[in-house]
Amino acid sequence: MGGGGGGADGGSDIALHPEKVKIVATCLVVAVGVSLLGLYLKSGAEWRSNWSLSLNKKKKPIRVYMDGCFDMMHYGHCNALRQARALGDQLVVGVVSDDEIIANKGPPVTPVHERMIMVNAVKWVDEVISDAPYAITEDFMKKLFDEYNIDYIIHGDDPCVLPDGTDAYALAKKAGRYKQIKRTEGVSSTDIVGRMLLCTRERSISDSHNQSSLQRQFSHGHSQKFEDGGSGSGTRVSHFLPTSRRIVQFSNDKVSS
Repeated sequence: MGGGGGGADGGSDIALHPEKVKIVATCLVVAVGVSLLGLYLKSGAEWRSNWSLSLNKKKKPIRVYMDGCFDMMHYGHCNALRQARALGDQLVVGVVSDDEIIANKGPPVTPVHERMIMVNAVKWVDEVISDAPYAITEDFMKKLFDEYNIDYIIHGDDPCVLPDGTDAYALAKKAGRYKQIKRTEGVSSTDIVGRMLLCTRERSISDSHNQSSLQRQFSHGHSQKFEDGGSGSGTRVSHFLPTSRRIVQFSNDKVSS
């Protein structure tokens, strides 16, 4: 009887064993699931972090550099700066020094500090570098890339040739960091100076037949009608004409020093 009872108890233990197995199996499944979920969340967080870093790298602003003399600044200069800015996110502009301009083109009309102010006032310009070299040298290009984080060097499609006949942007082109914009046709600082001289010359020629009368008016500062005793208001006459004539005479070496 006792042995039979022991056999019955053993049978009961065996009967409960599948339930225990199910509980253990369930616990294992839950444990494995939690572990896998933890790994998934961890890997997901790392992936999101790497993706965020990659996105930040992609969002790094593209910085472009453009240099120039910007003498007697006009709308052609502004259009060039607008085009350059469109090729990047930030535009750094180098204003060529007076000495460099003198060595390569001749003396500028406006000094570098005035040209700096004019360039800095243009809305497309983010940063200005003073006394930039006329040509892109190896050292200056390295400085642009390393210190100013420049991605591309910009210039117009008009040739920029040095006195020795070489291309001022040859090194930038060779480095593959050069981009080109369209030059604005019909305007340049040289053209503006030419128009001014032509204007004064034409005025001087057209008035040469009555020069003595005009000089008399300008020296007294009255109109001809007032001088003749008429009913003129006595309005003073502009001194622009004789001043312009003086410039023409000086340019023709007709004024003694």
